[in-house]
Amino acid sequence: MTGAPTRHEVSLLILGVYVFASGNGVDEYQKDFLELRQRLLAAERENQKKSHYLNNVLEDIKKALSDRRNNSNNHTDDSRWKDFNFTTKVPMQFVNLYYYLPHLLEHEDSLHPNILFGQGRAGVSLVMGIPTVKREKKSYLMDTLNSLFYELSEKEKKDCVVIVFIAEVDTQYVNAIADSIKERFPNEIQSGLLEVISPPVSYYPDFSTIKETFGDSRERVRWRTKQNLDYSLLMLYAQPKGVFYVQLEDDIVAKPQYFQSIKTFALQQPSDEWLFLEFSQLGFIGKLFKSKDLPLIVEFFLMFYKDKPIDWLLDHILWVKVCNPEKDAKHCDRQKANLRIRYRPSLFQHMGTHSSLSGKIQNLKDKDFGKQVLHKAHPNPPAKVSTSMKEYQQYTLEKVYRGEDCFWAFAPVAGDYILISLSEPINMEKYLFRSGNIEHPGDKLFNTTVEVLPAQSSKLKDVLGKYEKTEDGFLRIGAFVNGLAEGSVDPLIWNVLAIRLTILTESPVWALISEVFIKVKS
Repeated sequence: MTGAPTRHEVSLLILGVYVFASGNGVDEYQKDFLELRQRLLAAERENQKKSHYLNNVLEDIKKALSDRRNNSNNHTDDSRWKDFNFTTKVPMQFVNLYYYLPHLLEHEDSLHPNILFGQGRAGVSLVMGIPTVKREKKSYLMDTLNSLFYELSEKEKKDCVVIVFIAEVDTQYVNAIADSIKERFPNEIQSGLLEVISPPVSYYPDFSTIKETFGDSRERVRWRTKQNLDYSLLMLYAQPKGVFYVQLEDDIVAKPQYFQSIKTFALQQPSDEWLFLEFSQLGFIGKLFKSKDLPLIVEFFLMFYKDKPIDWLLDHILWVKVCNPEKDAKHCDRQKANLRIRYRPSLFQHMGTHSSLSGKIQNLKDKDFGKQVLHKAHPNPPAKVSTSMKEYQQYTLEKVYRGEDCFWAFAPVAGDYILISLSEPINMEKYLFRSGNIEHPGDKLFNTTVEVLPAQSSKLKDVLGKYEKTEDGFLRIGAFVNGLAEGSVDPLIWNVLAIRLTILTESPVWALISEVFIKVKS
């Protein structure tokens, strides 16, 4: 490949042409040739500048790779704010973002969020993004995370990542929320299932200069503008981690088997033309995108982030892509329906009432979500039930045993119990106790054992060595794991007189039991 001509070669070329032209008496071309010479010299200077720039980029890449190798060899856990990016240079597909966020030109690393907790998991099927901000009233974040994790199987937990984006720059507040998340979900963070990030201080522009539009107050315009920026940065961070990205909010509950429903519906689409799938009809909740489309979507958001709310902008993308201005609105809606595909029933329900916008109350409910199953009934054997825990309002132990409602009690302490005294001895085959439900997935029983009181029999001595026996004669046959206790009863344990749940340590949360099933051998 031949390189660009040098200045000397250009000068000789111009001189030769000039002499040729003069020798033929064509003096009128002299001015044009001189102008051509200047343009070629300017092009040479531009090529030299580009060559210099490319050399600098190459050196930056070499240095970044070298730093990465050094960091991997000398990694420490002292840094609270980690950055998994190889270099502060922005990927080429995101360079245009500086046109829309010119204040970032002085802070090129501001498109890289602070990573508070995370293992850098990637290569998963589904990435879930949850932006959260400081609320004046109640925060629903922990309940939201509980609901999402509660409905995941162990296999599904390995095929997704949940990213909580604490969209604040108050370091004290950000650290407090991050610590609370780590305290509640240490296993999810350690496994790589859960990541917590926050924006750099320099990411946001000066909101005081933003114009008020659509009759919205200055506070509302600031709120929606910041939301556009929050969603965009979260999407940029999530983009390389998985095949699909679903946008959630910090005040939702999820339906059982939501992960498998999302994955199956996305993979079963007959074509790849869709832009997003909707798993809720409320706002931006449950919008699923192909990760490869996120750069285009984010760039569109940032073009107009100061002008309109993000759900409006998402609809405008559809209009730009498929609507013909010479056709009517019905034709446009039909075309857009090919790009936005609705899944029913909804998989996510909005549960909050206090908006992140100060003073705004929103009682939004997705009618397509359906009625939530808060408890499950079973035909249990006749018994008298009692507990040492303080029951909350009408949620009594008798009701959950009869399958009429949940049992809900204030936080238990060590030594608390639930006792099921059977009306007559039974030959017990299986048991199941489920704590927590879709509305309160975090109110589970922890460090709690399942015990049975067998009647004396000649066969009992054959099983005494297999189980721990309490001072009052109960055998410990099981325990709660992740809020659930279930199992089969040893056939040698005949004529069970009573069943007891014993709490071994104090719990930081209330206790809710949504399902009790004592199966008698037929």
